[in-house]
Amino acid sequence: MRRSPLPTLADARATLPRRGGRVLAAAFVALCFAIGAPTLALYLFTRSLPPLDLTQASLRSTVILDRDGQLLRPFATADGRWRLPASAGDVDPRYLAMLKAYEDRRFERHIGIDPAATLRAAWQWLAHGRIVSGGSTLSMQVARLVEPRSERSITQKLRQMVRAVELERQLGKAGVLDLYLQLAPYGGPVEGVRAASLAYLGREPARLSFAESALLVALPQSPEARRPDRFPVQARRARDRVLDIAAARGVIDRAEAEAAKAEPVPHARKSFPMIAAHAAEQAVAADPDARVQRLTIDKRLQASLETLAAERAAAIGPALSAAILAIDNRTGAVIAQVGSAGYLDAARAGAIDATQAVRSPGSALKPFIYALAFENGIAHPETLLDDRPVRFAASYAPENFDLGFRGTVTARTALQQSLNVPAVDLLDVVGAARFIARLRSAGATILLPRDTAPGLPVALGGLGITLTDLARLYSGIARGGSVPTLVRRAADSTPSSGERAAAAAAPEAERTIADPVSAWYVADILRGAPPPENALTGRIAFKTGTSYGYRDAWAVGFDRRVTIAVWVGRPDGASVPGLVGRVSAAPILFDAFSRYGGEPESLPRPRDALVVGTAALPPPLRHIRRDAPKTLEATLGVPLKIAYPPDGSRVDLGLSEGAKAQLALKALGGQPPLTWMVDGLPVGQGMRRQSEWSPEGAGFARISVMDAAGASDSVVVRIE
Repeated sequence: MRRSPLPTLADARATLPRRGGRVLAAAFVALCFAIGAPTLALYLFTRSLPPLDLTQASLRSTVILDRDGQLLRPFATADGRWRLPASAGDVDPRYLAMLKAYEDRRFERHIGIDPAATLRAAWQWLAHGRIVSGGSTLSMQVARLVEPRSERSITQKLRQMVRAVELERQLGKAGVLDLYLQLAPYGGPVEGVRAASLAYLGREPARLSFAESALLVALPQSPEARRPDRFPVQARRARDRVLDIAAARGVIDRAEAEAAKAEPVPHARKSFPMIAAHAAEQAVAADPDARVQRLTIDKRLQASLETLAAERAAAIGPALSAAILAIDNRTGAVIAQVGSAGYLDAARAGAIDATQAVRSPGSALKPFIYALAFENGIAHPETLLDDRPVRFAASYAPENFDLGFRGTVTARTALQQSLNVPAVDLLDVVGAARFIARLRSAGATILLPRDTAPGLPVALGGLGITLTDLARLYSGIARGGSVPTLVRRAADSTPSSGERAAAAAAPEAERTIADPVSAWYVADILRGAPPPENALTGRIAFKTGTSYGYRDAWAVGFDRRVTIAVWVGRPDGASVPGLVGRVSAAPILFDAFSRYGGEPESLPRPRDALVVGTAALPPPLRHIRRDAPKTLEATLGVPLKIAYPPDGSRVDLGLSEGAKAQLALKALGGQPPLTWMVDGLPVGQGMRRQSEWSPEGAGFARISVMDAAGASDSVVVRIE
């Protein structure tokens, strides 16, 4: 048998490349399989996941902010969680530095997963047979919060890794960090760093100490086991560990860490802010879908006035409440709305918003009777009025609060001393129905006793009005007669559905309570009213009121800047002996003005205001005679009436072309001599029923005429 020849060196050299190629090829195929199979499996797993849904994660608590963006009141979500909006800009930078150092040192560099941290965690798990350290990034923790799962498995961890990458691609680093700040659990219904800071520290997280920052970093790791309100020892231990790690990683130095450890840990949860609670509820009711609403409320002033109302109501007596409303006269913005002496005070029915309750105003409406009389040329601040016992309509005999009478006084004195007989006398002249119509045309909701027509008792509070409407009317006086439309939402807020509908409708006509001259007369009179004890005279214009039976005490004051209205009483309307506006409400009003701050500003005097004494007035304005007819309908003979120009007419005198012309004035009826007045200033007097007036320029003018018996009529015309 022939043997095969032994392979030579040349044969070996020829065979080696062929075998090496097959080995390399096999190794390459194995490597491709080793890489491709997991990659393919990961790809298929990723494709099997549903699209990332952030709907539930985007649900936030509704928050009500003041005009400067400060938190007034948050509301829990529909499922009872406190999850307040927050971003990195709202949080102390030291907290953010500790958070990243403790949870995710390479947060700014990885793509959502940290391979080094993941490999380290896996190696420790294999070496020790248990989890020594986690490999989760902040992005992976957000993924777990966005899609919460109860099970702990490799599949679930893989899902978090995939979602973490998706989150970073979709939201970026800043968006992922903001989601963590809003969703991180802090025990019970508290979620997010802002809610936690308010609940455990009692303030916003914009300024935090090192100890506070470390505590807020530590709690989400085990929120239920570390809740400081239940487990303060565990909370302190976790906080100190964060401080040690922060010091080891150079975020703070060792001395700062040791000093922070000496700080106590809070042992109880604090209440969330509840400032302007009634205004906040009204805002939510008006626009329930808006998660952030900014009101015109001034938080500093609101908080100060809430404290004032609570303290004064408690000092006056049990079961009493107080309400305060402040309006910026320039804009009509509600800058403070204190609805009660304590929203949570059940003994004082604090949940009832007394700024919206209809109550009897007592004498608080008297200034508007005088304003109407001034406007129509019936009276002047220096007109003499009789304050004597008198009976109206054979049955109504008003008395003053002190049951005394002053005799003959000027209208100024009568209003400053809130005398009842002169006010009723003037109302008898201008007409109760006309007075009520003026209040309603100015935008106030006036309620009269059922099935009764307006009568003289309305001068002393025989009607119902809210504190809000009363404040608006007084603000109208401060604005020269123009009643503001109240503004409750800050200009940068998204309009509610109701506000959008109102804006789409026709613009609302301007509402007026008096002409500028009459408004200034009233303001000038009220500025001289005697203030309560320990208050300075002449700083603000104000008026008080006390309803029948001592049920309501009122005080409303204003200057050029602001109007503040105060009500004191029992929410159930029960009588409170001794409850008087001047004693109970006026001191609160003056204290509220001092808390508003600044120096009061008086109203500028209109050019047409007639500032003279009684002797210099036209004869019909010097005195209101009690035996004179009080209404046009009661005038003997032909009622006094302006025949020309007609009310509401436009009269073209060519003033737009620079022409100088006179407007003819004609009257019918009445008892001569007649006195003609334009915008409160006399322009003619005589026995004839005709006169002339030379306008200084184009615009609106109120023309009035008064006869010797005190009857009057007026029209408003536009001169062109």
